[in-house]
Amino acid sequence: MLSKLKKPMSDSGQKIALPLLPLRDVVVFPHMVVPLFVGRSKSVNALSNAMNLDKKILLSTQKNAGVDSPGEKDMYDVGTIGIVLQLLRLPDGTVKALVEGKKRARITRYTDKEKYIMAEVEAIAEPDIADTESEAISRTVIEMFEEYAKINKSISKDLINNISAISDVSQLADTVAAHFNFKIQDKQQLLETVQPMERMHFLFHLMQSEIEIYKMEQRIKGRVKKQMEKTQKDYYLNEQMRAIQKEMGAKDDYKSELGELQSRIKRKRMSKESAAKARQEFKKLKLMAPMSAEGTVVRNYIEWLISLPWFERSKLQADIGQAETILEEDHYGLEKPKERILEYLAVQKLVKKIRGPILCFVGPPGVGKTSLAKSVARATGRAFVRLSLGGVRDEAEIRGHRRTYIGAMPGKIIQSLKKAKVNNPVFCLDEVDKMSVDFRGDPSAALLEVLDPEQNFAFNDHYLDVDYDLSDILFITTANNLHGIPLPLQDRMEIIRLPGYTEYEKLHIAEGFLVPKQTEMNGLSKENIQYTGNAIQTIIRRYTHEAGVRNLEREIASVCRKVARKLTKEDGKKSFKITAQSIQKHLGVPRFRYGQVEEKDEIGLATGMAWTQVGGELLTIETVIMPGRGKLTVTGKLGEVMQESAQAALSYVRSRAGRLGLKKNFYKKVDIHVHIPEGATPKDGPSAGITMATSIVSALIKKPVRRDLAMTGEITLRGRILPIGGLKEKILAAHRGGISQVIIPDESSKDLKEIPAKILKHIEVITASHMDDVLSRAIILPPNETLFKEEQDEVIPPELIPKGEEAIRPHQVN
Repeated sequence: MLSKLKKPMSDSGQKIALPLLPLRDVVVFPHMVVPLFVGRSKSVNALSNAMNLDKKILLSTQKNAGVDSPGEKDMYDVGTIGIVLQLLRLPDGTVKALVEGKKRARITRYTDKEKYIMAEVEAIAEPDIADTESEAISRTVIEMFEEYAKINKSISKDLINNISAISDVSQLADTVAAHFNFKIQDKQQLLETVQPMERMHFLFHLMQSEIEIYKMEQRIKGRVKKQMEKTQKDYYLNEQMRAIQKEMGAKDDYKSELGELQSRIKRKRMSKESAAKARQEFKKLKLMAPMSAEGTVVRNYIEWLISLPWFERSKLQADIGQAETILEEDHYGLEKPKERILEYLAVQKLVKKIRGPILCFVGPPGVGKTSLAKSVARATGRAFVRLSLGGVRDEAEIRGHRRTYIGAMPGKIIQSLKKAKVNNPVFCLDEVDKMSVDFRGDPSAALLEVLDPEQNFAFNDHYLDVDYDLSDILFITTANNLHGIPLPLQDRMEIIRLPGYTEYEKLHIAEGFLVPKQTEMNGLSKENIQYTGNAIQTIIRRYTHEAGVRNLEREIASVCRKVARKLTKEDGKKSFKITAQSIQKHLGVPRFRYGQVEEKDEIGLATGMAWTQVGGELLTIETVIMPGRGKLTVTGKLGEVMQESAQAALSYVRSRAGRLGLKKNFYKKVDIHVHIPEGATPKDGPSAGITMATSIVSALIKKPVRRDLAMTGEITLRGRILPIGGLKEKILAAHRGGISQVIIPDESSKDLKEIPAKILKHIEVITASHMDDVLSRAIILPPNETLFKEEQDEVIPPELIPKGEEAIRPHQVN
């Protein structure tokens, strides 16, 4: 046993005041670096105070870890003076501190401040010992630590080497004690033992006990492991005995299950290849153990083979008139896709075997692409299957995983056909432009086989590993933008564009479908709520900004909910009429500015027409001329193509300078700034070329542009006007904005047949092939004044003409 502890010696009796950090279930020794998680407010304040001063703090352990607000009686008298190395405040309000113990200290007095506890301490000096006994005990402790490290694999070799290199007896005792899980009372006693030799003897005694306990735990764990292995062996033998008993018995559940599976294989009508594969796999299954993992894989494979619709078909609709009626009932407008479906039904009626077409509906959100695919299924009498490809980035989602992988399954194509239970459904591949590519493969490349009529009659899924005929399926894909679909995939599909609804079509859809639907869904009747045509038109113009009708349906639903709320509150009034004037009470302040023509003709201000994903828009282009050095500035968040169009427009104006009455070098003395408002919206494309040229000419010659005229077209350097796209949406936007005349490229006049006759009655469409024609129409001139003037040839003085050569005349643009 150890002798009674001697009274510690002080370090010249000097006392210092330090913030106190009470510790729970941990003792910090000198030379020890330890992380601490601190949550009590006084402890956090003590750490903060220490960081603000010299980072010194007293680390003392509580006698009882359960006390939240320890006092003088709850603390041990001897602690460790430490240094706060790092302080990190965590999101939950606690603090993580990294502290290093420096030297032992005895607490002489406590001062309980409001925010934290201060302790007056005196450092404890440790005597230096260097004799044979200390060397012997040091070696013994190091050897015992190495023995402990052999049975405790968590101790690294680096730590053993570091401890072996310590020559100071006191530091060796503290360092070794820090790496053992002794009781708190034993660790505190080690801390309070100042004499190094006494501390080493006490440490040796504790290490012996700890190593014995650890060895005992290892022996117990070994016996438990052997017992578990014996239990597993017994279970295995019992299962074998049960299997033998079943083989000897008359009734065998597993055999009856195999018999039922075999009869299902015989009854199922499959292709020759799949039937042979099913029989081959069944032979393997009979030889396998009932509960084996491989047996489960083989059985699942057979289940997939016999559950697929190899020859089951939907009875197709033969009456084209009825199919046309169904399509018209479900959707208003959308003539092109309806016409294509009816053509397919007509050919199907004449030809016995026809491969299903592969259509791609491309259009903005909300125009009815997916719902049209459902209507096609209803009109043709087929089952409907939908597969969303948005976010799919794994090629195995289409083709499936091979059976060698754990949890392998067929691809989504085969899975969807199993759900459909027929092999000729309408298969809608939704959002085909939203697929992405990563290290797992390219799903769009896997779709090439699925959507190719020359290949999909023998589609090979990786899981099934047999050919499946997809040629009877009517594939319909949907997309918002064509540029998101790879070109090889586009080549395999018939692209049908759904450009969006006109205002007249939206009004018809709302009155005929959306209003009755939302009235019923919100528990109202026709007697409770009536919409005027102007009210719906106001919602379309001022509260929605889309090519489809989704937001329009939401706004109508919002009005219906507010009416339903009034019906439950107000007594007597059972009918509400929704007018254009009362819409604002139900839907609030209008969200969108309805495109309107400018109030007066302005210099440098021209109106263009633009196409967006949500329909057409009017585009105002402004130009100002300032003194400068020939710099062209284009603003309004424009793309590269639009900026190049501005350069081309200015080059055309410079080539026409003489005929427009401008000096040849006019551009050298001015800066031109072209701006397109709504600068936060990205804009691009070449179709604003003639509008920018008109705006620049108007600003240069100081003549206004007609405010009731809008234009669209791409300009070349020679002033030719090239065709553009999206004409229908652009002219609809001009009609909404009160424009009376539009100028379009001569080559785009063929697209006018797509525009409703009602629109063309209110707008005069002017075709132009050259920029001169556009300027003549757009620029307002005083009476008896012409825009284009005769260009005067520049006369070169005779003295500047070299002898024997003719004067060079400037090139005149006709």
